[in-house]
Amino acid sequence: MTVREYNRSVEEYADNVYRFILSDIKDEERANDIVQDSFEKLWRNVAEIDYSVVKSWLFSTAYNRMIDIIRKEKRTARLEEFEHTEQLDELQYTDLNEILHSALTRLPEQQRSLVLLRDYEGYSYKEIGAITGMTEAQVKINIYRGRLALRAFIGKIETVL
Repeated sequence: MTVREYNRSVEEYADNVYRFILSDIKDEERANDIVQDSFEKLWRNVAEIDYSVVKSWLFSTAYNRMIDIIRKEKRTARLEEFEHTEQLDELQYTDLNEILHSALTRLPEQQRSLVLLRDYEGYSYKEIGAITGMTEAQVKINIYRGRLALRAFIGKIETVL
């Protein structure tokens, strides 16, 4: 990859990678750090990486870095798990986007990442498998389970509105 291709990859993919990471970790500074680390790693390996695979390489690298950070935080500070027993009707949500966001935060991190890559970023199952290191079948199963969990939380759309 050339310097020009590297710069083009920064322009084309930095925002997408940032949005993907931010949607999972909800911390702008850490999301910026992960994106920066990913592009730094890309720069260090610029001679070995072909431009045609840079998009999936960046998402894979950022995803893996995010998982590493999450695991490290879980080891250093065990946060108490809290139960999500509130019912949607008790919360009196009226904004559908807010409801969906709330439902996404209740998914396990792996399912949330896969659903976001598929439904928000528009990646194919094969591309998501390449990004996450999972088989295409594992990706489909986890996305299916994540969608079921979202449906179970949200319920019928008529009851939400």
